[in-house]
Amino acid sequence: MNKQQYDDLLAKKSKKLTALLAPFDAPALSVFASPIQHFRMRAEFRVWHEQDDLYHIMFDQKTKRRYRVDQLPIASALINRMMLSLLPLLKEQDILRHRLFQIDYLTTLSEQIIVSLLYHKNLDDDWVAAAKQLKVRLENKGFSVQIIGRAAKQKICLDRDYVDEILPINGKNYVYRQVENSFTQPNAMVNCQMLQWAVDCTQNSQGDLLELYCGNGNFSVALAQNFRKVLATEIAKPSVNAAQFNIVANNIDNLQIIRMSAEEFTQAMNGVREFKRLKGIDLKAYQCNTIFVDPPRAGLDADTVQLVQHYDRILYISCNPHTLCSNLQTLCQTHRIERAALFDQFPYTEHVEAGVLLVRK
Repeated sequence: MNKQQYDDLLAKKSKKLTALLAPFDAPALSVFASPIQHFRMRAEFRVWHEQDDLYHIMFDQKTKRRYRVDQLPIASALINRMMLSLLPLLKEQDILRHRLFQIDYLTTLSEQIIVSLLYHKNLDDDWVAAAKQLKVRLENKGFSVQIIGRAAKQKICLDRDYVDEILPINGKNYVYRQVENSFTQPNAMVNCQMLQWAVDCTQNSQGDLLELYCGNGNFSVALAQNFRKVLATEIAKPSVNAAQFNIVANNIDNLQIIRMSAEEFTQAMNGVREFKRLKGIDLKAYQCNTIFVDPPRAGLDADTVQLVQHYDRILYISCNPHTLCSNLQTLCQTHRIERAALFDQFPYTEHVEAGVLLVRK
């Protein structure tokens, strides 16, 4: 697909999102485009075995038709190089290829990669020895690679299960630990644009920031510079651990992570439940005038929407504009949209990432 075709598709997305936000008197969208190829930093492939051959495949979601995939232009250049290098080495060792049914790749702009090999068999010491040899051979080809083996109730890491990404944001490099099989933003370059937009939206903010669904601290680490203090919540333990690393790695001294879901935090704030995880944390010490939310596709639940309305400024990133608009029906009773943006995280699909900054009326 050429640049003009991509631009036409992006224009259609922009028109659609503009129409969805129109009932809420949203201002003109800021539209952030993606690179047209090599933008996706992670990919998953099933493995097809055919006599002595094996190769990556993908299925058409509608027709279920199987397609052989030797190269994937939307995937990072590093994934494509690894695809070409990995399969010949797997074919040479029966213990590595036998009952292998899926390969997952996670890459970074900093040229690190995790290769996860998924099996329908138990992984034993012989597999570990072969996988170690595979890792050495890939490193000799110039890859900075981590190898992980997965099977039922098994996860074997030869070294570690994470990579450290480096994202340039407004002229500064930020380090982000990304853990295998945990959520990370799939489009690194668009993620940088999202972070820059969020930082710009919160320039000259007063008071503190509360963030729900913080993941590995993707936004909170970058936003901390604009606030006196930041309090962030996340329920997934691997993401919390990664966020704690990222706080230290980026020399952030005003950010605290709590391992709680947004729903649990809402219950704590409303006095519905007490949580041992909040012991020693004085929520009253935070003067949060701004709240940041980046919820899953289902959007914010009704109780959390009511909690969010208590804040003067709401920064909302959404991977589902329809549930965003459902939440806006309530939020726009008390707030107005000051800025709106479209981030093309998923080119060549109908999916869009939307951002809105709301301020109290």
